[in-house]
Amino acid sequence: MITEALQPCLQGIVPSIMVTCSRGGVPNATVVSQVYEVDSTHVAISNQFFGKTHKNSVENPNALLQVLNPENLEPWILEIYYQRTETEGELFEAMEMQLEAIASMSGMSDVFKLKAADIFEIRSVRKLTEAKEQ
Repeated sequence: MITEALQPCLQGIVPSIMVTCSRGGVPNATVVSQVYEVDSTHVAISNQFFGKTHKNSVENPNALLQVLNPENLEPWILEIYYQRTETEGELFEAMEMQLEAIASMSGMSDVFKLKAADIFEIRSVRKLTEAKEQ
C-alpha cells in the first residue's frame, strides 16, 4: 500500500488533514503534524492534541487522511482503520524524536509534545485526482 510515490508524503514536511466521525455521525477534521510509516500497510498518527479525533477513532475506527507530496503538493487520500494506541516503545520513541525535529524547524518546540501514537491500517490509497474520477 505505501509505495515509493507515497513515501515523500510521510516525511512530516507538510501537515496532513485527518477526518473522523463520531458514533453519532458528527464529522471532525483536524490537522496532523506527523504521519509515520509503520510498515507497508500501517501508519501511525502523532497524537498531540487529539481529544475528539482519538475518541472518534475508538468509537468509529474508519477515517480519511489527506497527505501532500512536499515536492509538488500532489494530494493523496488514504482510507484508514484504527487499530491501537501506543504510548511507549520503539515506535513511540522514533515518532517522538521526529516530532521534536519538526517542532524545532517550525519554532513550536514548547507546543509539540507527543502524547501517543495512534496506529491505523491502510485500507486504500489514491491520488486525489484518481479519487475524483471514480
